[in-house]
Amino acid sequence: MEFRTLRVFVEVVRAGGFSAAAGRVHATQSTISKAVRQLEDEIGVPLLNRGPAGVTLTAAGRIVFQRGQALLADRDTLMTELQELAGLRRGLLRIGLPPIGSSELFAPVFTLYRQRYPGVDITLVEHGSDRLEELLRASEIDLAASLLPVSDEFDWRPVHRDPLVALMAPDAPLAQSPGPITLSDLRAMPFILFDSGFALNRIIRAACARHGFEPEVTARSSQIDFIIRLAAAGLGVAFLPRLIARARVHVPVAQVPLDEPSTDWVMATLWRRGAYLPQAARAWLEIAASRPD
Repeated sequence: MEFRTLRVFVEVVRAGGFSAAAGRVHATQSTISKAVRQLEDEIGVPLLNRGPAGVTLTAAGRIVFQRGQALLADRDTLMTELQELAGLRRGLLRIGLPPIGSSELFAPVFTLYRQRYPGVDITLVEHGSDRLEELLRASEIDLAASLLPVSDEFDWRPVHRDPLVALMAPDAPLAQSPGPITLSDLRAMPFILFDSGFALNRIIRAACARHGFEPEVTARSSQIDFIIRLAAAGLGVAFLPRLIARARVHVPVAQVPLDEPSTDWVMATLWRRGAYLPQAARAWLEIAASRPD
């Protein structure tokens, strides 16, 4: 059994189909299909039920998927430990960062890390927090930046805490509020949220539920600048951490403080609890801890 075909099979299951998996591993759908067929031929039983609605696991497929994830994680750990015999003169750091806040919080850490450890290769992936936690859980990255709270399956170190601000058109009724506002004050306004997979969405929706309402979502995007411009144009209200809003807003838009302590944007660096943490990842944590908040 080759690790390559096993990794492709695991990715097909996670993605829910051959087409989506092909995009994730940067291969053609035909190549992905052949790799899974090769694995099934080697094992001698079908691993997937293929149908119009997608793929599902056979009984044998469930066993191979569960064991395969562990085998791939052990293989990655083995390679990392061998690399570390040479110290940090070389190695690999696999880290996931979210689109929100990375420029402000992690660019300085990235720069200092590169200066100290020029021989370490850095594999950087960028997704919303939910997707990054999925990749971390599957051992495809060593560290991930995500918003608290997180599952008990992760250990974490805090990076930064910031309150949210509400962004809206300068002529919106609440734009001239003399003080902070609550989400309840905003219930009549359409909300502009980030795409699914961003933990900030969950935090905002949960806070709205505590106020007894479900927000009307008028637009979604993964692009901060686009969201800011939609809010400035009067499409609705958007939300950003105060630090990010101050750094990224370059158009006329009102920034109204949000009096919702439960929605504070608390960024942390995560790793799998009890898992082996590579030396390259430990070095990142040390540099991040030395950075002033």
